[in-house]
Amino acid sequence: MPLSWPHHTDEIFGGDMTAALAYATPARGTVVMAVAPVGLRDRERGAVGFTTSLGFAKKLDRIRREPRVALAYHAREHGRSERSEYVLVQGRAEPVTGPTAEDRALVRRHAEDFLGAGRSGAFWDRWLREYYMVRIPVWVHVERLTVWPDLRCAGQPELYGLPEPVSPPDPQPPPGKGTGPRVGMKRAAKRLANTPHVLLGHAGADGYPTIGPVELHGSDASGLELTAARGVIPPGARRAGLLGHAYRPKLIGLTARQYTGWLEAGDDRALYAPHSETGFVAPPNETLLLFFNGLQAKQGVRRARREGKLPT
Repeated sequence: MPLSWPHHTDEIFGGDMTAALAYATPARGTVVMAVAPVGLRDRERGAVGFTTSLGFAKKLDRIRREPRVALAYHAREHGRSERSEYVLVQGRAEPVTGPTAEDRALVRRHAEDFLGAGRSGAFWDRWLREYYMVRIPVWVHVERLTVWPDLRCAGQPELYGLPEPVSPPDPQPPPGKGTGPRVGMKRAAKRLANTPHVLLGHAGADGYPTIGPVELHGSDASGLELTAARGVIPPGARRAGLLGHAYRPKLIGLTARQYTGWLEAGDDRALYAPHSETGFVAPPNETLLLFFNGLQAKQGVRRARREGKLPT
């Protein structure tokens, strides 16, 4: 039977402008990235959704291999709800890799409702063709829903669906190349300090990723010092993902900083050593943003076709 959720949670699903997605890496780590849920949810099926591009073949391949994911509804700015809860969805993802005309129409309708009408005309129709053609929904069939009373994940949560694991995840063996930072710490700390939302993701004891809000408390050559509400940071050492991001109304103007790395934690404090870094800054200008969206989609489609992930 599909998992249902209360009306106050549905308001958040239907109103948040952004969410954080966590999915597994082959080395049992976690990638955390910002996605656009654009109000996608189906209570009868017990599923919530977000949009992505078929051009992001690596992400989709990893989700297909390990469909257990997490979605964190962690921010209310520029959305349609003023509720205070932090909502964590854990479930199995179903990317719609063969979208029908109805699927594309659903994504475009929801996207335009949240983000505004798309551009049209001789240039924009051609330039944004790949952007709209390869934009797909990814449905997450909810298996566990955890709702904290505030956005810091403090207080006693409400739990729906699968029970929580009775113990924290076991520590992981260190990576062969060492656990220390592999990116510039001053630059990473400065970039994260400029993002109002910082989220930590890791694999839970039952294999489902989890995501929680953290704060950057300090940094030095050994890593980033993170703090959080009790229970957000798991004790021990493990691979983990970190996301810092900021966004403006209608997602016109975005900053995202994604890291994978090594976490060593205890007593709700942690030292995080980044091993890889990706990110972008999108301009707060709608015309430039659409131009770069179209360019990114074209590049992603070409790359996916070269790799045989999309038909030519």
